[in-house]
Amino acid sequence: MTEDNVRDDDYTADSANTVREHAGEALEDVRNWPGYVFIGAALAALGMTLTAAAYGFGGWVWIGSIAAVVLCAAGLTIVLLERTRVNAREGRDLTDPGAH
Repeated sequence: MTEDNVRDDDYTADSANTVREHAGEALEDVRNWPGYVFIGAALAALGMTLTAAAYGFGGWVWIGSIAAVVLCAAGLTIVLLERTRVNAREGRDLTDPGAH
């Protein structure tokens, strides 16, 4: 083919420009959603923790920081476990460069 962004194998012009093998997987696979919700809640807890620290509420800073760390760890764990499940179903490893 003459265009630079299109390869001769089974890739289309769109898949040559995407960074993930399965574009739109985050929307189609609903098992990732709780992980994304937990990560969003961790960011909200971090913002509330910083606000509590600015106003001098030391007790709420401890509670918010622990909640932010736990929520972020839980969210990342859920997302990574789901990605390894999808990759294992396709016969790939999480560190495979062709995987997503």
